[in-house]
Amino acid sequence: MDMLAFFGLGTPEIIAILVVVFLLFGAKKLPEFARGLGKSLGEFKKAKNEFEDELINSEKEVLSDDDDKKVTSSDPSSNSEK
Repeated sequence: MDMLAFFGLGTPEIIAILVVVFLLFGAKKLPEFARGLGKSLGEFKKAKNEFEDELINSEKEVLSDDDDKKVTSSDPSSNSEK
């Protein structure tokens, strides 16, 4: 698969789009746009990783709580007969 084939666009179409963007915004603005895009992607990736970590920690807590309940309920010393 071609790495530049985003959304069904081929290499010539992507090059044409980049040329139009370069002509519209100029060489001075493109690094600013790229920097902003990079920072945005970095923040998105950071938020995604924090969300995944939170899900994993929550899952571990739920599993450990379930294990604690099973141990407590199957402990014969906790069941006192009358």
